[in-house]
Amino acid sequence: MHQVHREITSWLEPLQAQVRVDAIGNLRALYPGKDRSMPRLLIGSHLDTVPNAGAFDGILGVILGVALIESLHGERLPFSIEVVGFSEEEGVRFKTPFIGSRALVGRVDSSLLELLDPQGVSVRKAIEDFGLKPEDIPAAAIASDVSTYLEFHIEQGPVLENMGWPLAAVEAIAGQSRGEITFTGRANHAGTTPMAMRSDALAAAAEWIMTVESMAKNVPGLVATVGSVEARPGAVNIIAGDVRASLDVRHRDDAVRRRGLRDLVHRAEDIARRRGLSVSWAARLDQPAVAMDSFLCGEIEKAIRKIGCEPHRMVSGAGHDAMIMAEKVPSAMIFLRTPGGVSHDPAESVAVEDVAKAIECGRQLLDQLATSSAFQTGTCRA
Repeated sequence: MHQVHREITSWLEPLQAQVRVDAIGNLRALYPGKDRSMPRLLIGSHLDTVPNAGAFDGILGVILGVALIESLHGERLPFSIEVVGFSEEEGVRFKTPFIGSRALVGRVDSSLLELLDPQGVSVRKAIEDFGLKPEDIPAAAIASDVSTYLEFHIEQGPVLENMGWPLAAVEAIAGQSRGEITFTGRANHAGTTPMAMRSDALAAAAEWIMTVESMAKNVPGLVATVGSVEARPGAVNIIAGDVRASLDVRHRDDAVRRRGLRDLVHRAEDIARRRGLSVSWAARLDQPAVAMDSFLCGEIEKAIRKIGCEPHRMVSGAGHDAMIMAEKVPSAMIFLRTPGGVSHDPAESVAVEDVAKAIECGRQLLDQLATSSAFQTGTCRA
């Protein structure tokens, strides 16, 4: 990540942007506007990714922010622009997402800093090892000096490709629940324990995983995923004594999502009871669905139309830093078409012409906001 910061800084400094890394590890670059007293526009996305990932999820949105500053060729808008490259959006290392953007809205507390990674390293220690000071994190929070947040991101799905359109305005981001369920049985010898006398935690988890799939298929719009399973002791000749499995549940309607989660936990309890095991649920995230700012969505649609494309609004099934930033400031997203709908995989891609359209759209949007009295008189909700 230090190398990533250095590389992006080498692109930004020649554009007369003031670059720094805040105490949570976010890269932040300020391009001053004509009126330094006017609240600035944030353009950002995340720099981290998932194991075995593609090259565009997150980082493309940061690069598009850099490209938009470059497209100004030194011109100063009425407001300043700050490009943000967020740290730890995915939540892979500490099983908690949006750590970087949480700092900007003032939601990094001691309990988050004490979370541990699989090697027993805390968030606090990781920040210190990176060369930063956790006690300075409060200074990363935005205040009334920020008016708006804008995020470009690949769609990570097939909708835009199926419609034949390169861009879309995101009108809402689906809510999501994450957690871990643990089935606890009894480890025993695989060769000497009769099938009828086993308390196999892995068999219970397998039955539940199939239930997760079948239940989600029967609720329109609901998606539920078990992406990680850990069986212990984890030897080929030992019946699993306990199994931890992740669960990710999403829907645009929070009531539907929470009902689905509750039903899946109850089903796990039923399976464990029938098999003579115990089960526990540990919640890791309960992120409500978030609507994007209606004014900004309208301006994005107008910009898409002006560059010769058909405007379209859609809901994001994936979580994004924009849903955190929306707690404090009006926020909006622009999706780019994802060929094949493939993401979180090395086959993830984006069309060069779609990136060009995104830059053109972004520049048109900046011009609109620069002449919009409604935008320039808006107030931050921080």
